[in-house]
Amino acid sequence: MPRTLKLTVEYLGAGFAGWQAQASGRRTVQGVLAEAVARVTGERVAVHGAGRTDAGVHALGQVASLVLERSTLAPDALRDALNAVLPADVSVRAVEEAHAGFHARKDAAGKRYRYLILVSPARSPFWEGRAWHRRGPLDLDAMRRAASGLVGTHDFSAFRAAASEARSAVRTVSRLTIDADPEVERLVRVEIEGDGFLTHMVRIIVGTLVEVGRGKMPAERVAEILAGRDRR
Repeated sequence: MPRTLKLTVEYLGAGFAGWQAQASGRRTVQGVLAEAVARVTGERVAVHGAGRTDAGVHALGQVASLVLERSTLAPDALRDALNAVLPADVSVRAVEEAHAGFHARKDAAGKRYRYLILVSPARSPFWEGRAWHRRGPLDLDAMRRAASGLVGTHDFSAFRAAASEARSAVRTVSRLTIDADPEVERLVRVEIEGDGFLTHMVRIIVGTLVEVGRGKMPAERVAEILAGRDRR
């Protein structure tokens, strides 16, 4: 009898060309997971992710779903078996039985992205590949003022990649916070939650907010950019 399973996956994105499998054959998280499932269960299945993270994007809790037709491995046993064959830069944190028809992308209630910015005159080898290094100071209060206008339901055409294929640019941002990390000196955290995001939308928003923090753009300009709906 078919079983629908929910996987919680963690990975370092540096070695992947993003989540989604590609015709070019480039290494992707989806492809690596599907291959591991095939090795462990003997079944070739589709592994669906809650979000299609871009190349280089890490994940602490990416949700995935799949359907197994024959395997009777218990969830914990399947988790351990998958981790035994997966490469070091991806791990299955948990496997759970899900209701029939569960789909990680279609049933996602929301998504959260976190950007880390290292504000320091010198780079740090400990944060290389995990934080964006900016040398100068950032005005976090100005960034927060700019960010407040992005919360809510808006047309985010001005913050989408030119290659975005989404038919609608309307998205709801439920939370956008900017804080100094309480545990790591010099580190700033930008977190954004919403019902979904356009291609490159989050990185474009963060890059724009950093321009405000650097004093290169007034905080009020972000609301004008949003209203203009023009990526240029």
